[in-house]
Amino acid sequence: QVQLVESGGGLVQAGGSLRLSCAASGSIFRLGDMAWHRQAPGKQRELVATITTGGTITNYAPSVQGRFAISRDNSKNMVYLQMSSLKAEDTAVYYCARRDKLGRYDYWGQGTQVTVSS
Repeated sequence: QVQLVESGGGLVQAGGSLRLSCAASGSIFRLGDMAWHRQAPGKQRELVATITTGGTITNYAPSVQGRFAISRDNSKNMVYLQMSSLKAEDTAVYYCARRDKLGRYDYWGQGTQVTVSS
């Protein structure tokens, strides 16, 4: 069964840091780019960061560029999102997702809540 499981969310003060983790089942992990999305209350889901299968190319939303870093460890089937200089507007549920070869996000985790207090 294909699964993506996020962890690492929590409550943090503005200016602080958190690292999110996403554990992926092996059959899908090695075959696709991975991404983190987020969804704040009352807002549409937003793409935060992507990383290619080999981990060599990353992309970020302008709102997190320079503050967040996506990485992956293919030997452990893990994807990470290091978040620094957190702001209240970063508060959201963060989701890990796999992007297939057609650019569609076909597998999603259940999400992990990040709350940044100002």
